[in-house]
Amino acid sequence: MRFVFVFFVVLCSSALLVSAAPNVLQDQDDVRGAFLTSRPKEKSTKAPASGTVSRRKPKVVVTENKNTNVKTPDNKTADNRTPKTPTSDSKGTQTPVNTQRMGLGLTLFMRDANGSAVRTDPTRVFHKGDRVRVLLETNSDGYLYIFNTTNDGAPVMIYPDASLDEGGNYLQAHVPFEIPSSMSTEDRLRWLAFDETAGDEKLFFVFTKEPLTGLPIDDDLIALCRNSSSACPVKPTAEIWAQVQKEMQHPLQANRSKQTGQTETPAEKEATTRGLGLAKEDPEPSMILMASSRTSKLVTILGLVHKE
Repeated sequence: MRFVFVFFVVLCSSALLVSAAPNVLQDQDDVRGAFLTSRPKEKSTKAPASGTVSRRKPKVVVTENKNTNVKTPDNKTADNRTPKTPTSDSKGTQTPVNTQRMGLGLTLFMRDANGSAVRTDPTRVFHKGDRVRVLLETNSDGYLYIFNTTNDGAPVMIYPDASLDEGGNYLQAHVPFEIPSSMSTEDRLRWLAFDETAGDEKLFFVFTKEPLTGLPIDDDLIALCRNSSSACPVKPTAEIWAQVQKEMQHPLQANRSKQTGQTETPAEKEATTRGLGLAKEDPEPSMILMASSRTSKLVTILGLVHKE
C-alpha cells in the first residue's frame, strides 16, 4: 500500500486517529482559546507580491544599528520600556519572556458528491473512492515536516518535497496550509483517495522553530533530488527518527470540535490559496494540539487505518 497524491504518495484508510502518543494526549478546555488568541482581529487583505506564499527559509537581514533596544541611562529602551530578561529553568537554560507555546490546528475535509470540501469526523469509516484533504494551521512561524510510515515500516519524508513550494517548508502563523493542494492542476492530485487495499498508514507532523539538522530543504533538497533520483523521497537517518520518536513523548494538550458537515468557507479557501492569515472570526480548526511547555518542537500523528 502506498500514497498517491501531490507527493506521489495512495492513501487508503477507513478510520483516522490524531494523537501525540496514546498515553500523553491531554484534553484541556483552554487550549482552543490559547491557540486562537494570536489570530489577528481583522483579516489581512494583502496577498504576497508574488501571488503565492513563499515556503522557503526567510533570509536573515543584518543591520548595523538597532534603535528600538538602545538602552538609556535609566536602563530603559529607547521607546521607554523596561527590557525584560529571559527566565532560566533548573538546568540554567534560558527561555525568552512571553514565549507562547507551539500549537498546531488540523481540520479534515472530505469531498462530497458535488466536489465540495466538507468538514468530516476523523473517526468515521471511509470506503473505497472517498477523498479527503487535511488543512493545517500553526500559531507561530516555523518549519513543517511530514513523514509517512506504512504498516510501521521505515519512515519517508513526504514534505518538504523538491517539486513543491521550491523545496521549502516554512509556515507563517495562522496562514493555513493544505495537504494535498486544492490548486493542483489535476483533480486526482487535489485529494487523498482511498483505495481497496488494507493497511496501516501514519502521517507524522513535526513542527519546529528551526530547521531539523540533517534534513535538506530549499535549494539543498532540490539539488539532492536533481543529482540523485534514488535519494528522493528522503529517508531520515536512524538518529533523526529517534529524535522524532523522543519528541513524541512530550505531553500535548488537545481540544476537539464535534461540529462536522460544514462546507469549506470562502474565507478559508481564500486564505489558503492566496496566503492570507486567518482572523478571529474565521472558522476554527477541528482539532487543536498545543505543547504543554515552551518547547521548540511539536510532534503529532495522523493515523490512517484501513478496514474492510
